[in-house]
Amino acid sequence: MSFSKGMNASASTLTKSRTPGSISPFSGLCTTCLDGCMGLCEVGKSAFRGREVIYPQPFGNTTFAAEKDYPVDFSCFNIMGGAVGAYGIEADSYKAIFHAVDTSARLGNKGGIKLRFPAVIAAMGSTRVAAENWEGLAGGAALAGIGIVIGENICGMDSRSEFRNGRVVNSPEMKRRLESFWRWHDGYGFIAVQANVEDTKFGVYEYALNKLGVEAVELKWGQGAKSIGGEVKITSLAKAVELSRRGYIVHPDPEDPRVQELFNRGAFKEFERHSRIGMVDEEEFIKTVGHLREQGAKYVFLKTGAYRPRDLARAVKVASAAKIDLLTVDGAGGGTGMSPWRMMNEWGVPTVYVGALCYKYLRMLDQMGEYVPPVALAGGISLEDHVFKALALGAPYFRLVGMSRTPLTAAMVGNTIGRKIREEKLPASFTEKYGFSSEDIFTSAYKLKEKLGEDFDRVPEGALGLYTYIDRLATGLQQLMCGARKFSLDYIARDDIAALNEEAARVSGISHVMDLDCSEAEKILQRSFSEALA
Repeated sequence: MSFSKGMNASASTLTKSRTPGSISPFSGLCTTCLDGCMGLCEVGKSAFRGREVIYPQPFGNTTFAAEKDYPVDFSCFNIMGGAVGAYGIEADSYKAIFHAVDTSARLGNKGGIKLRFPAVIAAMGSTRVAAENWEGLAGGAALAGIGIVIGENICGMDSRSEFRNGRVVNSPEMKRRLESFWRWHDGYGFIAVQANVEDTKFGVYEYALNKLGVEAVELKWGQGAKSIGGEVKITSLAKAVELSRRGYIVHPDPEDPRVQELFNRGAFKEFERHSRIGMVDEEEFIKTVGHLREQGAKYVFLKTGAYRPRDLARAVKVASAAKIDLLTVDGAGGGTGMSPWRMMNEWGVPTVYVGALCYKYLRMLDQMGEYVPPVALAGGISLEDHVFKALALGAPYFRLVGMSRTPLTAAMVGNTIGRKIREEKLPASFTEKYGFSSEDIFTSAYKLKEKLGEDFDRVPEGALGLYTYIDRLATGLQQLMCGARKFSLDYIARDDIAALNEEAARVSGISHVMDLDCSEAEKILQRSFSEALA
């Protein structure tokens, strides 16, 4: 069988097969390729649009995730419930109710960051879809008490940024992104600034720490969606020239007169802007962490991608040596605003696999008596069962989950509903079922209104959507944890989940459901109740 889906035809690349019912399973081509076809499939479209077809489309107002169906994912595990006792609360049916479950977490090597829910919105960078929904994302994160990371290339992509000797001294967009969070921050959650190769050259860390008062920064090695640097599409010639002169890789060369002529007459409509790949040096990394702390960083994070196991081990080791406050490990198949489509589907270590490897490496460090950094596992996590399973897979070392597309989805839906309310264009299916106002439609609105008072009216609907989504996740997680008799995140353990097939058990080291509790079950069956019966 093939694990790859949509080979040579996918909604993500706006391609399709001429004979969808008859496809070669090896190549994805139609079994009968017809001379005279205009090129509907990916191969055919590539014959006239070339490298454009490498990327999912359309760029700007969409996000994407891989279609590949990996042999082991979170559906290969079930959460184990119990009928006896409780951890973290008195074993009393009138006290051990699911609303009593504590989903709060602490982060940082000294526990200085408080979160109401164990999640971080993994870095949202310079894509348009992130920028246009940022107030909802950041505001919702602050209100929900979770973390959010400002992604790469913000200052470099900001046309209003000011540079002095090649270093950024002012970026209105970076200020906007920070203020969107700080406006609603009440002591729970955090916002961090990430930087890549170009950002580091521009001095983004120093600018954020020294001029903007940022406390947390994130070093970036990679992400789950791709193994190269970030990309965006540029529809303006002037913008493409500006980015080229700032030092980005822009294709085709926007300063070439022939390219300018082709663009102006419509032969192509978009430039590609690429970031460079980083080159990790372990000793330099540790020095960089020290430099950032000297510059005022209270918390330093590291994000790594779905790289081969030896580079995951490298990330774990240096995170330990530098006493990193959070290590985010992003599995293959993760979401993106723009990544090469085949790369996103066919590269890297998938989430469950990379999580199992990370647990193994962290345990080795722990047994050696070394510092074990808190970990956030990311890659396709969307609902509360994923959160529970991810934390259990790496217990006790995994403290958070990383999420990107799902918070963005919640913010986008919230913004759309808000716009429809203002335009008085809500569909009848909404008005008849839910009502006409934000307070009617968003089920968590009353909580925020009670907390914020008159300020509630200033909450962006995107933030309201994200807050309501996180509220649902928290409630669902409380229910799952209550069923497992775990009333605090600290009590979640690896045996709170069981593998449903042998491959999942082998990959993860989690017991197969038929092997779970074997010795305890035998002891229970061997007990005698003769005195009680007498």
